[in-house]
Amino acid sequence: MQDILFLLGGLILLVIGGEFLVRASVGLSFKLNISKMVIGMTVVSFATSAPELLVSVQAAMDGSPAIAINNVIGSNIANIGLVLGVTAVIGAIGVSKDFFKLNWPTMVIFSLVLYYFLTNDKQLVFYEGAILFIALLIFLVILIKSNKNAEDATEEVDDKLASVSYLKIFIWLAIGGGALYFGSELLVKGAVAVAQKMNVSEGVISITMIAIGTSVPELAASVIAAIKKEKAISLGNLIGSNIFNIASVLGITSMIKTIEVTEDQILNNDIFWMLAFAIVLLPLIFLPKKFYITRLKGFLLLIGYGVFIYLAFV
Repeated sequence: MQDILFLLGGLILLVIGGEFLVRASVGLSFKLNISKMVIGMTVVSFATSAPELLVSVQAAMDGSPAIAINNVIGSNIANIGLVLGVTAVIGAIGVSKDFFKLNWPTMVIFSLVLYYFLTNDKQLVFYEGAILFIALLIFLVILIKSNKNAEDATEEVDDKLASVSYLKIFIWLAIGGGALYFGSELLVKGAVAVAQKMNVSEGVISITMIAIGTSVPELAASVIAAIKKEKAISLGNLIGSNIFNIASVLGITSMIKTIEVTEDQILNNDIFWMLAFAIVLLPLIFLPKKFYITRLKGFLLLIGYGVFIYLAFV
């Protein structure tokens, strides 16, 4: 029971910490006169990846590399199978033609590069992490230059945060940083203990329970937006989150400490699910109705995700 409480408590602290960190980062960016477009595409994206980053770093330092890797692989699967699936079931999502030009190919390339790095020597070392992170910075420069109107990026930036005082920003930073630190510690400790008691691997717990937990904020935001008939979370934002997970979370973590592949199912099974969910988006978008993720397609994604979760435990 205590282990479950650690797991839940860790997830709650990560959600709270992530929210405060996003607010503080956006407020500080306005103070530094960074444009709203750049804030939306960079600062918000980095801040929303903070829970995954803290969990992966903590897991790697604690000697649980399977959690560090599968936290990211599982989050990427959950973003498409669960978050996009649920949102599409509530209301169809339109797909911009820009999707094919930059975001989707970049996500697939990053996924394939990660697969190569991990299968090459069964570890992610400093220079590989650096390559991923530098490639992310190049992607962001191209993204900002190609999105001069940047409607998608600016919608999630709250203008009210421009008038927040420095004192409030630093209080939010302290709360966010503290909640993320203690949340990641509790989550990793609880996940390891639960995995041992259930006689399943740390990789299974991290690719299912932890991944769903770190996707809860995006899922909640998407569902609320869809119910209110507002513009639901865009496909571009979810794909951007997947790119950040690979390049910033695993990139930074492996630059701090080498991440070793300790569980065979990561390379024999889990990473293929991540690649499959990434690649299946392309044919899905060309099925009738074209350029829409309809309710039926949302159901198909959810069924696929359900099969994945079932097979993970079996």
